[in-house]
Amino acid sequence: MSLDSRFPFRVAAIDVGSNAIRFVVAEFVAPGNWMELEVQRVPVRLGHGVFLTGQLDPRAMAAAVEAMGAFRRSIDTLGVPRYRAVATSAVRESRNGGEFVDWVRRETGIQLETITGSEEARLVWIAVRNRVALDDRAWVTVDLGGGSLEVSLVSSEGIHWAESHTMGTVRLLEDLGGPDGDPAEFRELVAEYVNTLRFQDQIDRDEIGGLLATGGNIEALAKLAGAEPDSTGVSRLPLADLRRVIEELGEVGVAERIRRWDLRSDRADVILPAGLLYERVAVLAGVDEILVPHVGVKEGVILDVAEDLLGPGVHASRLEQQAFVGALSLGRRFQFDETHARHVARHALSLFDQLQGMHRLSDADRRVLLVAAVLHDVGQFISYRKHHKHSLYLIHNSEVPNVSARELELVALVARYHRRAEPKEEHFLYGELGEPERLRVRRLSSILRIADALDREHLQRVESVTAVLDDDELVIEVEGRGDLLLEQWAFRKKARMFTHVFGRDVRLAVAEPALGPRII
Repeated sequence: MSLDSRFPFRVAAIDVGSNAIRFVVAEFVAPGNWMELEVQRVPVRLGHGVFLTGQLDPRAMAAAVEAMGAFRRSIDTLGVPRYRAVATSAVRESRNGGEFVDWVRRETGIQLETITGSEEARLVWIAVRNRVALDDRAWVTVDLGGGSLEVSLVSSEGIHWAESHTMGTVRLLEDLGGPDGDPAEFRELVAEYVNTLRFQDQIDRDEIGGLLATGGNIEALAKLAGAEPDSTGVSRLPLADLRRVIEELGEVGVAERIRRWDLRSDRADVILPAGLLYERVAVLAGVDEILVPHVGVKEGVILDVAEDLLGPGVHASRLEQQAFVGALSLGRRFQFDETHARHVARHALSLFDQLQGMHRLSDADRRVLLVAAVLHDVGQFISYRKHHKHSLYLIHNSEVPNVSARELELVALVARYHRRAEPKEEHFLYGELGEPERLRVRRLSSILRIADALDREHLQRVESVTAVLDDDELVIEVEGRGDLLLEQWAFRKKARMFTHVFGRDVRLAVAEPALGPRII
């Protein structure tokens, strides 16, 4: 089937945010080019109360489920074969978020996915990349929602680092007692609050291409400032104009904002703290204007689903590349040996691909192995002793773009088992897994152990790895520099787990130019 014959096709996206729920059905007419068939924004503020009580309000949940039912009917009526529904900080942080997800599934059949802050950042990056020519320059992106603020450094290659801050607009209203009362006093409180935001040490101001801001509030602020979208759909908002709008908004209360600027009530109360947050990020980024591409999470979801439909293999490869870039960024934060990490990852993926017929694992498992291989030694940032356990802790308490919270647990475990004891039921995290996931961890860990053993000296002496299956035995043929004595010693120890998991003896064959492969 040719690429052109797949068009047109339809996909849908649902973004369950803290301040509103957004729904869009799109019909793609070409790669990256679609028409909106239906767009809805339902003002259900799920974040109300969550950031103070930790619970989703039952009435808000009921309203959200009703909205999701309407979305389900639209999906069926319009004949949409694929959709993705994501929930962000309000559901993510609430104690009863799981109950809400189950309620949605029971009543509507929609599978709602609670995503991490880093996945939010990845989806925004996908949408921005489709709208703005990022080229090879690094750009700061800021996405502001009701519950969180994601700041990232991105390029056309991917996300180089991302930080999620608990500074969403609804959260600010809850924390500061709401916008009622003296507007000047409220503005001062918000300004003090957002001044705690700091990320300037993460960027080189002279190198970045600019600041890209997403979210409904920045679009409204740009409109109030008179910054209309250009022919590419991007508005340019000078910082001076943003400050003028902030000043005007801060002089009046919510009711007057609604009357004077025709703002929705659920926009009028959050737009001032939003403006102050965006202004703070612009100052830290050292820019004098903000680019507003008028896209966000829901557009990122649409593009991500469409890309998967057009080419699952290509899509998986791109997801893996994004996860790789994110893992390298996290590793650098912990001052890891990047050359060793890249080398081990290369050998681990080579073995994974060559042994596909034996382990029968998926593209998602390959991505888990890649990230675990990159990060397996980050625990040395704490101490070399027991660094495999420290790696588990650091990875488990971090985020990597395009790696879900559940997958990150598997990454942490695979990294933890790159050395020392094999998995046991009583081990942290491993004991909580079902048997299918335990098997995934054991198989991936056994591959990582072999790859790590082949760079025991961290000198990258092993240049190529070939896996040869022979009856009940697996022979690992390697070519490299030097005698590889330490690698041979490490291999004998670390290959035992592979034998236990797959039931095959493993041997190492070191190629010698004059003598040919030598079995160890």
